Amino acid sequence: MEPAGQASSGGAATMEVTSTPTGPGVDVSDVWRFFGSFPALGGMSFTAPYGQVTALVGPNGAGKTTLLLILASLLKPHRGRVLVAGCDPTVDPQGVRAATGWMPDAFGVYDQLTVREYLRFFGQAYKLDRASVAARVPELLELVHLAEYADQPVHVLSRGQKQRLALTRALVHRPRVLLLDEPASGLDPRSRVELRDILRGLAAQGAAVLVSSHILTELEEIADRVVLVAGGRTVGEYAMADLRAQARRPYRIRALDPEALGRALRDKGITHSTVNGSVELAELTEEQAARTLADLVAAGVGVVAFEPLGSDLESVYLAMTEERR
Repeated sequence: MEPAGQASSGGAATMEVTSTPTGPGVDVSDVWRFFGSFPALGGMSFTAPYGQVTALVGPNGAGKTTLLLILASLLKPHRGRVLVAGCDPTVDPQGVRAATGWMPDAFGVYDQLTVREYLRFFGQAYKLDRASVAARVPELLELVHLAEYADQPVHVLSRGQKQRLALTRALVHRPRVLLLDEPASGLDPRSRVELRDILRGLAAQGAAVLVSSHILTELEEIADRVVLVAGGRTVGEYAMADLRAQARRPYRIRALDPEALGRALRDKGITHSTVNGSVELAELTEEQAARTLADLVAAGVGVVAFEPLGSDLESVYLAMTEERR
């Protein structure tokens, strides 16, 4: 991994891994943060490994943004331990900032600077030399499809384009750890797909990527791991593969003979309903769904479609927040 200040020889690559870091990129252990007497964080613990995208998922008020501010060295915890790229942000905030790319949900821009000047400013703020910055800026603008705006003032950019510019700002110094709070906010569908590819590429090159978002279906496509949080605490940590095996989702079925399908489901005592000509089953795990489909085929039902509804991450999130209803 290149330290800040070194230029990359790669064309469109966003970072280069020159060594494998030890330990997790983010290590949070029993972290507490109070606002007055209210515990915004009440003992949160988890890790975000290098080489993976970790999704931070929870309802509003769960403590996600408070935690990210602590990780970015902008807020101090009252208790517990935090390490980011091996540095304690309360002891070595400069070390954390040199190793971290931080993209907050709400960010300010210098509207009168051009896009190129804006990125050069932040490159120099990270103490990159002018030659490194000059080479880095076109590379980043190509990455997020803003090259044609390089010499335009920032104020002409749309909300989504400014969001992409904020991502380049977070990447300008080739960080080992990325902290992203709602990075897809304001992005159109194509830009969201491109963001997903960028984050997957960064993880593949060795970065630890921690991303918080409410767009659960897209987090599911990006993330290797999921950290579920609620009430300022960690509810669970899962590999996406394990989460899919545990998740319960409704399924939709279509058959050549809907009446035969209905009879087979009733015979087996399977709860179902009819919606727009398709039959929907109550929530099932993947194992239960596979068994149900096998039973229907064995019963001679001509099944032509059998698909889950929603996403695995969404179903787990909804189950976690069921008490709010």
